[in-house]
Amino acid sequence: MLAPLSCLKKRQTLQFPDSECLLIAGAAGGIGDALVERLTPRRAGPRELITLSRADRARAHAGHHHLRVDLDAADSVDRVREFLADRDLTPDCVIHCAGLLHAGRRGPEKTLAALDADWLQHSLRANVSTHVHLAQALEPRLQRSAPLRWASISAKVGSIGDNRLGGWYSYRMTKAALNMFVRGLAIEWQRRLDRVCVAAIHPGTTDTPLSEPFQKNIPENRLYSRAQTAQRLLDVVAGLRDEDNGGFFSWDASPLPW
Repeated sequence: MLAPLSCLKKRQTLQFPDSECLLIAGAAGGIGDALVERLTPRRAGPRELITLSRADRARAHAGHHHLRVDLDAADSVDRVREFLADRDLTPDCVIHCAGLLHAGRRGPEKTLAALDADWLQHSLRANVSTHVHLAQALEPRLQRSAPLRWASISAKVGSIGDNRLGGWYSYRMTKAALNMFVRGLAIEWQRRLDRVCVAAIHPGTTDTPLSEPFQKNIPENRLYSRAQTAQRLLDVVAGLRDEDNGGFFSWDASPLPW
């Protein structure tokens, strides 16, 4: 059953120390890095932590496994699959933070005339293909009786029902596509797994390089620190239950329209 998440504090029964193996993709980005830092300093995280990113990173403890990989590349499916198999690791929780809003002179389009096909394809690879490839890499290791939570970090601007301002074509379109992938994945994996929750989560506007060019128009109380966003995301993911499968939620666990 696909149902909205509600009453997070009352329903938060499974905390991250109870997660045996957690995977964070996009671990070198602002939010991904903050999640890793939140989990590792006091060994507050799971027994095994897997991080994936385009960049190398120092391992925080013996249970930290890192793979430098570009998830928008087709060969990343085999690379991640082999990495997990070689270490006999199967995540019971995935937080996928990979995404793209701007790069160099390319950024959110204000008009139709500014929409460029090449940039749109680049955005699709970063915002959608990275999530697809990781799911494809993980799927062969999934066991019917083993619980799994998957959270794709999406964006509220990807909500078709919430779009009242227009613009930002490529980012909105690709995040909407990501949301549809999450919904479809939730339905498929629910058929083959006894306990699963696949969800999309909007993290709120966070003080990272992704949002930096656009922060001047954001009220101070609506711009969140990386640490604040990381903790909120962990709280929401920890509170996800099987019946929340296929949902789209904000950082405060409130449901968002598709």
